[in-house]
Amino acid sequence: MAKTAKAAKAATVKIKLVKSLIGRKDDQIATAISLGLKKIGNETIQPDNAATRGKINKIIHLIEVTKA
Repeated sequence: MAKTAKAAKAATVKIKLVKSLIGRKDDQIATAISLGLKKIGNETIQPDNAATRGKINKIIHLIEVTKA
């Protein structure tokens, strides 16, 4: 089946880790790793959906988010 135009233009967000994970709670570290962020300066592009937004809200104080 061919992809629809809506799926082809799916919104994404660019997430960058700007603060260290050292000394953070285990759940915050796990959330950062699930987004693909391990070291300061790591960047990842994720789909802009409810699950990703929930992860972003959990560690918003550690990251920068921009639209990709």
